Amino acid sequence: MAETAPDSGRRRRRVWTRRTSLTVRILAVNIIALGLLAGSLFYLDSYRKQLLEVRFKLARAEAEITADGLAETPIAGRKALFGRVSGDQDLRLRLYNSQGALILDSDRVSGAAYVFVDPASEPFLLQAARRIDRGMNFILGTTPVPVYRDPAIDNVAAWPELAAAKATGRTWVLQRAAPDETPVISVAAPVGVRGEMLLTTRNARDITQDIRDARSTLAIVIAVTLIISIQLSLYLARTIVQPLRALVRAAVRVRLGRDREVVVPRLPERGDEIGLLARALSDMTLALRHRIDAVETFAADVAHEIKNPLASLRSAIETLGKVDDPALRQQLTGIAEHDVRRIDRLVTEIAEASRIDAELSRTQFVPVDLDALAGSLVSARAQRRMDDRRTVKLVPLGPGPFIVPGDPPRLERVLENLVDNALSFSPPQGVVEITLERMDDHVRLGVRDQGPGIPLEARDKVFERFHSLRPTDEDFGSHSGLGLAIARTIIDAHDGTLIATDRDDGQRGACLLAELPLEQEEDDE
Repeated sequence: MAETAPDSGRRRRRVWTRRTSLTVRILAVNIIALGLLAGSLFYLDSYRKQLLEVRFKLARAEAEITADGLAETPIAGRKALFGRVSGDQDLRLRLYNSQGALILDSDRVSGAAYVFVDPASEPFLLQAARRIDRGMNFILGTTPVPVYRDPAIDNVAAWPELAAAKATGRTWVLQRAAPDETPVISVAAPVGVRGEMLLTTRNARDITQDIRDARSTLAIVIAVTLIISIQLSLYLARTIVQPLRALVRAAVRVRLGRDREVVVPRLPERGDEIGLLARALSDMTLALRHRIDAVETFAADVAHEIKNPLASLRSAIETLGKVDDPALRQQLTGIAEHDVRRIDRLVTEIAEASRIDAELSRTQFVPVDLDALAGSLVSARAQRRMDDRRTVKLVPLGPGPFIVPGDPPRLERVLENLVDNALSFSPPQGVVEITLERMDDHVRLGVRDQGPGIPLEARDKVFERFHSLRPTDEDFGSHSGLGLAIARTIIDAHDGTLIATDRDDGQRGACLLAELPLEQEEDDE
């Protein structure tokens, strides 16, 4: 059980991030950063400690200087010194004799150096600030300081710092809290060598005020930053989430297929990743729509093309059972056999056309020598006498090599289809030429015939599936009308082009021209 606990925790975290919207995540990231900034409020405690340490050193120095001055001042002049120091420094001075009794108090000489503030008389804001002080002290675990109280019997024994200073002969500093919880700093210092002791006290209310001012300023900065951060986060979320939601809605409509004219927003004004995604989805949707339309058209064409031979076959078979004439029965049987071959050819070509895209997308191209490929094709056709008294020959136009990246069987199929098409339009004893020409960055493969040529307006249509423009003397149904369409599909998959044009040597006939990129030669390192 213990081993699976971390995995379950990670799964819960992944589920949380997957189910949380981008807007919430953007806000969370920015607010967490601000939360870390807000944590700097706690470091004000160290700032307060530094202020107190500086004030302790100052109070120690003041007490020691005053003690030295008292040691050098005659007894008659001490009251004047007490009054002057107390009035200038807002400092209460008390002098004790060697027996520990109070002999001089500046409050009795020149009036009170300071007056403690009654918390009940403070305005609401200061009371709220004091509550915040307590809360911060509680969170930070600040050690509480004793409350300042004037003793009922004022002597050395009533003040721990005086007792410690008298026992050690050194200056002692002690912090207490006033009724309004501001610091009271008291310092005990020996005076001369006669055993007298000096106690100074100051209500350092300015330290608390400085801390509160710093905290208020930082809180205002954090609050303003939080507001700005939230606004910027919402703006960022709108610029990201809203376009994504629009893309999602469009994608859902495309998936449901209820609207064939769904327009996926392209966001042309955006040059960021969202814009790239929108344009990619738009292009993908258009390509998908074209593919669906092509499939539907192809299916309709297939149904139409198969329907004709099936109707002919059905008619022949139905008539065959009603005819007794052997000659007519033989004729009907021949028609049925012809229709069966035509249907078989159609099914084979349709299956080839259907799977060619998927197969080429998974094919790893290799270098293919078109010269060797065409030479083997010409030789094989000559040996099998496949060209019906017509001649197919290879005519290289310039030096090679004619090497392109591709799939050899598919490129051979292209050449077969182009040659078969050229032979079907060539006259008896005609010559079909396979030309190869190396250009700057591609190879031009041409198949020329000596037929009637292709009209200008039909040169794109000949590559459509089930195109029916055939020679008048050709046996009906001997071609499926898919050969050139398959050839163009293969050439497109090889990043090439296939077009129909006139012969470039001025002779009568058509030329089917394919251009394929050359195989890139690797540089020797």
